[in-house]
Amino acid sequence: MLRAPIRRVLMISALALPHLAPQLGDVLPSIVAEAQAAQAASWKEYLAARAAFNAQASSYWTSIADKRRGRNAKRREHQQITLEDYVLTQPPIYTGPSRPPGPSPEAAPEHPRTYKPIPVVADLLKAAADHFQWTPQRPANELEFKRAYARFASSAGLTREQAVRVYAFETGGNGNHASQSGFHGSRAISTAIGYNQLLTTNSVELLAEQGDGFIKLLTEKAAGLSGPARQTMDRKIAVLKKMVALARSVPDDWSQHEKIGDTPQGWALHAMVLDIDVGPMLQTHKLLTSVIFARIKGYTRPLNAAELEMMNLTGDGTGLDMVTMPQAMREQVPTSNFFQRSGYERNPVAIRHNTVAKLLAVTDSRMDSNSNLPGAKELAAAF
Repeated sequence: MLRAPIRRVLMISALALPHLAPQLGDVLPSIVAEAQAAQAASWKEYLAARAAFNAQASSYWTSIADKRRGRNAKRREHQQITLEDYVLTQPPIYTGPSRPPGPSPEAAPEHPRTYKPIPVVADLLKAAADHFQWTPQRPANELEFKRAYARFASSAGLTREQAVRVYAFETGGNGNHASQSGFHGSRAISTAIGYNQLLTTNSVELLAEQGDGFIKLLTEKAAGLSGPARQTMDRKIAVLKKMVALARSVPDDWSQHEKIGDTPQGWALHAMVLDIDVGPMLQTHKLLTSVIFARIKGYTRPLNAAELEMMNLTGDGTGLDMVTMPQAMREQVPTSNFFQRSGYERNPVAIRHNTVAKLLAVTDSRMDSNSNLPGAKELAAAF
């Protein structure tokens, strides 16, 4: 029930409203017109400021792309890269008026956005069952997977320091073999899974490029088995051969592998990251390909974990650009040189730690911290 003072105010307002209505009718249009004019002026000022900023930013990011092409050309000619081959200023920052409330007068009518679902582990398992009538052989516990990964990584040439610190960075120090990027409830922000966070495209590409080696290793292992264990391994090898054939059904190109990875059949291939035998091979080769790439390019010094992570995150070519840079240059070269504009503007870490030296330092710092967590300690002990 309304309190008495509030009731009296409402009664007085109701009695007065008929007398005020004619006056409001006279002034209301002008009030609305003034508000609309002010809103239009705010939008005009904002859009002009944004247009000026975008012109400045476009020029900056064009120069980033031009310098990158220039560095690539110099590398092909085996010429030395110097500071002059990088943009040494930071990206422009918008400092104009804030966006006014309401829709932009220049905006097209909005249509409901549709989002393509990102497959999660349950989808990968279903795809493997649907397309290959197969289920990955999961570890009895996480330690079993860590030991399998440690054995294979060591034999392939990765060091404990590289494997453990990258695991600590990628998974936060406590991830498991099925940890998926940004997983909440039944949704994820990426298809990246496991100790080194492989994407569907990574799995397709690694099966295409390393599949023969994987099959050979499993065949050798099968020779020492008998009974149900041998049957399980033989079935796994047969499925793996079919998956490798699918991965090789297109040219060995990232964009082509990405197309396969974006299909249910590609999801089925990605399910191999969960398998106790093939999963450690995939996780290892995700890092090992970067080590081999650096070696082929003439970089003989062992990569430390932070350097390896830069190649893991940004791609081998871009990562090696940072890795091969002398320390004095790392202190001066902005991280923007290694990104597209859209990727940079969505990466608060690269923005906040805006030189190569700072980005490597914060990566090392997170590795230090996360390496002390139980999952990372357990992986270290498995080596």
